[in-house]
Amino acid sequence: MIRTVEALIDERGNVRLLEPVQLTSARRAIVVILEDSPDLGIDETALLTEQALAEDWNRPEEDAAWSHLQPVR
Repeated sequence: MIRTVEALIDERGNVRLLEPVQLTSARRAIVVILEDSPDLGIDETALLTEQALAEDWNRPEEDAAWSHLQPVR
């Protein structure tokens, strides 16, 4: 299972998690460094999940499931 945890990184590169994390063994992690004040005003979580959601949403099965909500052409 992939989990997202917010953290702060100081100027020396030390990472401090902002919530407790319990693991059964050591795990690898990916760190994404965000801007202090995003220029776009868009939630970073939305930007980070956009590609993964697009892969799921942009499928013919998904279009068929929601077709009843589309206007008749």
